[in-house]
Amino acid sequence: MAQYRRRVGAVRPSHLMFTSGVGALVDLPNFSVLVSGLDEWDYSQIHDWEKIAEPRLLAAARRLLRNDVDHLRPAPRINDDDGDPDGVGQRIGVPTKPFPGFLRCTACNVLAPLESGDFGFENDKPRRPQDARFFHKDCTRKRSGRRPLAVPARFMLACTKGHLDDFPYLQFVHRGGPCPTGASHPKLRMEDRGGNLGANVSIQCVSCRERRNIREAMGKRGEQQLPYCRGRRAHLGDFEPGGCKETPKLIVVGASNQWFAQVLTALAVPKTSASELETKIEQHWDSLFGISGVEMLPFLRTVIPQLREFTRWSDAELWAALEAHKRSTTNPQDSEQERPDLLTPEWEVFSSDALPDATDDFTARRHSNGLPTALRPYYGDVVLVERLREVRALVGFTRLDAPDPDDPDLVARAPLTRGETSWVPASEVRGEGLFLRVPDGLLADWVDRARGTVEMAAHRQAYQRFRRNRYSGRITGAFDDMRNWPGERYLALHTLSHLLIRTIAAECGYSSASLAERIYAGSDEDPRGGILIYTAVPDAEGTLGGLVSLGEPAELTRITRRALREAQHCSSDPLCAERLPHQPEDFLHGAACHVCLFVSETTCERGNRFLDRRFVVPINDEPHLALYQDQE
Repeated sequence: MAQYRRRVGAVRPSHLMFTSGVGALVDLPNFSVLVSGLDEWDYSQIHDWEKIAEPRLLAAARRLLRNDVDHLRPAPRINDDDGDPDGVGQRIGVPTKPFPGFLRCTACNVLAPLESGDFGFENDKPRRPQDARFFHKDCTRKRSGRRPLAVPARFMLACTKGHLDDFPYLQFVHRGGPCPTGASHPKLRMEDRGGNLGANVSIQCVSCRERRNIREAMGKRGEQQLPYCRGRRAHLGDFEPGGCKETPKLIVVGASNQWFAQVLTALAVPKTSASELETKIEQHWDSLFGISGVEMLPFLRTVIPQLREFTRWSDAELWAALEAHKRSTTNPQDSEQERPDLLTPEWEVFSSDALPDATDDFTARRHSNGLPTALRPYYGDVVLVERLREVRALVGFTRLDAPDPDDPDLVARAPLTRGETSWVPASEVRGEGLFLRVPDGLLADWVDRARGTVEMAAHRQAYQRFRRNRYSGRITGAFDDMRNWPGERYLALHTLSHLLIRTIAAECGYSSASLAERIYAGSDEDPRGGILIYTAVPDAEGTLGGLVSLGEPAELTRITRRALREAQHCSSDPLCAERLPHQPEDFLHGAACHVCLFVSETTCERGNRFLDRRFVVPINDEPHLALYQDQE
């Protein structure tokens, strides 16, 4: 092996949360790798890594996983500023393994497993890990003096329980039997002839000359040609205890359904009406919860760096606050909630009359002279969030079928470790945002108008069909086809959020992928009406005050008017304006499309569902359906 073989690429910490985390394939220039389970993440050489503190998110992860997760941990890494290709930082990172386990020579089409010994590996350029590659050692068809490249055989098997396995090429080509020649490990060839009618890839046994096309394993009929799932958990290096009898599906490397992250996200907001001392204790609770008595504080102040922020308070004051916080976090009612509610504390902060004191994680203000007159037709409140911190925790993943954010146990969640874990991977990003609250009276009046309409009934019926088509086979007992319906409020608020995001991106140079949204819609019993548009991604263009500056009266008035005015027309009209889901369609949007409302999947919290322009602005001469009926 080459000296510099360990590092084969780099990804951002947020990439490990949403795109390619534990159990996911990462496509590299010359091959693909599978991110290993948490059992193999090594922190032994990192002496200064810190836990990511966010008590609400930690409690939610513990409740969802039903185990004793006690901290959130960043991915293993060391800042290697000197760029030494042989430094410690080059040997530390997230572990991966090559996958799929079958490789194909690009010159002679030989197909063999990696452990066959037919292939070698080279990664001898210390500053160019992207040039790492596998090659066919015995191929005589050298290209430019180099041994030919070997690439992953791009077919795999996956099942809905999260298992991932190599495609059984040897058994497939011999139709489940042995090779007639008696060879135990006959050589195979894979030939890709292309074509415009789907895959045209044939597998041939060199020994017996048997040939079979991969098309025979595709589709409903193809599933009958495949063996039962073996329960292989490739990212953990083992098999599911007790096996698996699911029917697997054929997928290819790079398929969008090979991995879906199950992520919990929370903003680090102080408790409402909390004092500065309570806020700081909550921020640093992971470092403070083990203090056993007030008599320990004088010594611990000298050895725990976090306690340096508490010099303004005496030992007695600090201890009393620590005891109060400990009692609040051990409330037995907290563990009895059905599923984590991470939005309510945020809504309480944004909608409170008095915003909390500024901290390093959260700083917000309102307009100095109250809500400007020009904004009152549109908003009941505007909060300029100059500083915020968002924490994301990966609690599992699914394959073939995306998890339901409102019912996290509905789709089988694949584990991150072989057994119980005391931590889950997390990342934190900082940014800024705008919180906009729609006037309560305006929103309540619109709900009364829209609830009994034909258009809203079409959305409700589409949601019922969506639930039946996707979930009816998963749920035992009584099936409620309207469970987790987000409600009329959500459709209006979500649509307004997308209109503003697209206008901000078009007018101010922000990429829409640099923005994110959080919708606070509530229910009839707990009515809410707010949206938060914020930047909280590592490479966002707008994390230095650019987004907050758009919340100033003149700018926000102009952007809002432009968003509502342009929403009345779409270049796909009249098709877009007239769109409503009807039987048997089960898509969850109405007058919305890529031209007028859709945004990137990293921006939208619901995958561009529950959107309809007619519920925000008048279109098709139907002003009674619009939240904002009068447009200038």
